[in-house]
Formats: sequence, structure tokens, C-alpha cells
Amino acid sequence: MTTKLKRSHMCGTLNEAQIDEAVTLMGWVQKRRDLGGLIFVDMRDRTGIVQIVFDKDISEEAFKRAEDLGSEYVIAIEGKVYKRQSVNPNIPTGEIEIFAETLDILNTSETPPIYIKDDDDVSENLRLKYRYLDLRKPSMQKNLFLRHKTANVVRNFLSDEGFIEMETPVLTKTTPEGARDYLVPSRVNPGKFYALPQSPQLFKQLLMVSGMDRYFQIVKCFRDEDLRADRQPEFTQIDCEMSFVDVDDVIVINERLLKKVFKEVMDIELQIPLQQITYKEAMERYGSDKPDLRFSFELFDVSEAVKDSQFKVFTSAVAGGGSVRGINLKGYGDNFSRKDITSLEEFAKTYGAKGLAWIKITEDGVTSPIAKFLSEEEMDSILRIADATKGDLLLFVADNNNVVFDSLGHLRVEAAKRLGILNKDEYKALWVTEFPLFEYDEEENRFVAKHHPFTSPMEEDIPLLDSDPANARAKAYDIVINGYEIGGGSIRISSSELQQKMFKALGFSEEEAWEKFGFLLDAFKYGTPPHGGIAFGLDRLIMILAKEDNIRQVIAFPKTQNATCPLTNAPSEADSKQLKDLSIEVKIEK
Repeated sequence: MTTKLKRSHMCGTLNEAQIDEAVTLMGWVQKRRDLGGLIFVDMRDRTGIVQIVFDKDISEEAFKRAEDLGSEYVIAIEGKVYKRQSVNPNIPTGEIEIFAETLDILNTSETPPIYIKDDDDVSENLRLKYRYLDLRKPSMQKNLFLRHKTANVVRNFLSDEGFIEMETPVLTKTTPEGARDYLVPSRVNPGKFYALPQSPQLFKQLLMVSGMDRYFQIVKCFRDEDLRADRQPEFTQIDCEMSFVDVDDVIVINERLLKKVFKEVMDIELQIPLQQITYKEAMERYGSDKPDLRFSFELFDVSEAVKDSQFKVFTSAVAGGGSVRGINLKGYGDNFSRKDITSLEEFAKTYGAKGLAWIKITEDGVTSPIAKFLSEEEMDSILRIADATKGDLLLFVADNNNVVFDSLGHLRVEAAKRLGILNKDEYKALWVTEFPLFEYDEEENRFVAKHHPFTSPMEEDIPLLDSDPANARAKAYDIVINGYEIGGGSIRISSSELQQKMFKALGFSEEEAWEKFGFLLDAFKYGTPPHGGIAFGLDRLIMILAKEDNIRQVIAFPKTQNATCPLTNAPSEADSKQLKDLSIEVKIEK
């Protein structure tokens, strides 16, 4: 049904200032209550809810139509605003109500398969199947408005700072390194494929070669990788690149961007400059390159103190070149029973730990299953290094450093979660700098880029590309908030000679490098400015600002954990004609 009515106000914007005004509203029926001579309807649009009253004595025709209203009917009403007799303090419009004089039913609705309310307690799969209904919920609309507002602030800030918003190709060339590409077959070039971009990395560097000086875009990126709560196969980046800069220049301007976002979107004063720590310090103190600083539980190293002990788990780890490290759950020892500690041990094992040794300091002294293997001097050294006092619980992992850092880094966060001490209203941001340039891939038996192959080494470490690549550091930096990496970037290689040296360290022959990246190496011949940049994960940033635990809560139409869309049933099979046009034959291995 159409209506001749023209909307004058949004539902949630009305207040006492409109009392005695005639208004026209349009929206959905949230709830209807029939009290005989009066019908009360909670009417909703994206701005909120307002109470509509249908009174026989005011309009019998509107009242009769209101008798047929059901949940999620779409309606238009015309009426007058009155002071509400029974104030509802739980909604912004709770001081007023509208007595309807006309009612048009614009559309009916079947009974929705999910409730349109925030505490519906329905499975995520069902929510995603009926996402268009799920998005009617106030919490979801609030999150998406937050996303819009943040993107707006970012665009305005960067534009004011001289950045030019530009687009880069979505159909591009597949390149090695990083996650798996999503491939798109080419019909006009049979047997050849485009790749969807994992990031606009090469193009934003070419824009610097082209003299654009400062570029940004808010752009979709694609990675075919295993998913988790803060990952999606398609995600959105705030992508920036700048010419004639070094690390400090990129950090300063992006701190100011974050400060602007926090102030305008959240009304929070983010104190800058932010703390900076090196990758090495982050790993040794927190076991993670994205540390959560809202609590302590820092790692400590007792390798030297226990290397000659009678506890073989400790001594063999040290002798094998690993370490023995622990965390002190300071003051929370009484919160963890032996059963709880066993549960933490099982958690640590998922990150490679073979076990979890522990020491609890109680009123009666030290309680620990490993105490009998430690001399009094060794125990005293451990307690001193851990700064242990009554009420503390010490948890230890002994292994190679990768396992020790990974398991303890996750364990400190898990313990904080179980203790309920992670405050979502607190924001702890920092920069992690001086990342390793390479990491060793055991499967491929070669070094791979820690970030990407275009990251510049620190000048003093350039000779290490030939002699000791494992210890070469990158001019790379990540911005971390509350344990999430929300942005990462680097100063790029701007020399064709150094870029080829980097490819050689990564195991590419000169021919392979030119085959994969020839267009970039060619561009570097023609006067390349020093340049660098950063990419923020917009979805993760919004997740943190919205105080959510999952980025699917801040994306309009996300995929599930197994990269499917319950709403559209994507991915789906292609029909035989489409496959024939693309010169593709599908064979599924059983």
C-alpha cells in the first residue's frame, strides 16, 4: 500500500519539545498491546522507539485498523504529541506519546523467525540466515552507525592532511607470499586467472612512484585463510601511503588520526604519543607481538636459576637452547583450584606446550608438585625473579622459545578472561616496532617475509640479508589496542637493487622475481621516492570501539567461521555452461 503521508520526524528523535505538535511517523511495529478502548503500539525506526496510542474517541477508523496490526508490520501514522502519563525512563522518548489520528498499513509481515530484540539468544547461523531481520536490532544498527561515523572521521582527517582518496584494481595479478589468494578465472584469457587483492600494497607503492605523495582509500581486501573471531575472508582496510617519510613520520600522523577517531566517535581523549616497544621486548614481556596492557601478568625468565636443577623438564629445555619462563597471577592464587590449573594446562597445550608447571604461595608456604625437584636456593631464586608473595600463583612453560612465548602469551590473556579483569571501557594502545624482517618456514625450508617482501630492512641490518637474515630487523610497526593488532605498516624498499636483494634472500631467482614483480621493479628504475604507510583493519577497530568480541557484529553481511553465507548460500556451484565458458573442469577429490 502507498500513502499520501509525508514523514516529518524520526521515531527516536521526538521529545518534550514537540508536545502539542502534529507529527507524521513511519516505521515498524515492535509491539502491540490492546487494552479494549485503547491500543498501544511501540513503533520503531533506526533512531529508536516511540509509543503510539490509538484511541476510539480520537479516530475510530485508525483504531479499527490498529486492531489488525502485527509484529513487524510497516506503518505510517499521523498524530499529535502529548506528555506521557506513565513515563518510561528506559527509552529517550519515554516522556511523550503520540495519539494517532490516521493509520496507513504500508505492509504486513509474517511472524519473524527471530525476535527483533538484542537479547534474543538465537544461534548465530540463524541470525546470519535472516541477517536483514537481525540488522533491525538496535545494537546492530548502533554498530553500523558507529562504523559509518568512524569512516567519515577518517576520510575528513586524511583529506585535511593532504591525502588523496584513490581506487586501486580489484582484479589483479596473483603473487606469492602472505595468505592464499582468491582466484578469478578469465573468460577472455582461457586458463589464466586474476587474484583478488590481499591488500593494495603494490599499487599504493606505484602511486608513490607516480608522485601522488599521499594516498588513502577505505578498501575491501580478500584472503583465503582460516577464520577466527577477528578475521573474515573479505575485510575492510583503511589504507594509507606517504612519500618522503620515515618511521616516525608515519607514526605521528596516524596517532593523530586515532586520537581524532576516539574523540569524535567515542568522546575519549586518547593520550599521545603512544607507548612504543620493540618486537623483542613485546615477546619477552608479554609473549605476544600484540600485547594487551590492561593487566600485568608479565613473563619472567628463570632459565638461569633452574638450568642445573633436578627437574628434567626444565633442564632439558634450557640445554636444548630453549627457556623456562613463567607468569605470576599476582594476588589471584586463591581463585584457581587444582582443577582450574589443570584446565589452564589443557589450554596451554593447544599452543604447543607439553605441560604446565606451577607454584602456589599460600599461608603455609609453597605448594607445588615440582618443589621436590628444586633446591631451597633454586626455589628462592624463582620466587625472587617472579616477585612472588603470599596469594600468588606462578605458571611455567619450558620448551623452545616459540612455544614458550606462544603458550604463555595466550595463557596470560586466558587467565585474565577467566578472572573477569578485562575492562572493555579501558583502551590501552601502543606501537610495536622493529619486527624481524624474516621468519623461517619449516615446511618450505626457507625464509619468508614476516610482513611482506617490500618491507625495508633497518639500514644497519642490510648486510645481514646475505650473512644472517634471521637477525635482520624491519622498519615495520604495528598499532595494538587491547591485545588486537588494528593496524600495521612499514617503510618500503624504494631501491630496485635492494628489492632484488630482498627477493634473493627470500629464495627467488632473478627470473622468478621479474616474472612475479617485474612491473614494480621496472617502475623503481624511474626515480622512486622514499615512502611508507600503514593499513588499519577497520572491522577490528570498530569491534573494539563497539566493545564487541567478534567482527561479525560490526559487518553488515559477514561470512560464518567456515567462510559461508547462510543468507545467500554462497559459495555455490557454477552451472556447466559457466564452467565451459571459463575453460574450467571441476574435479573434487574424495
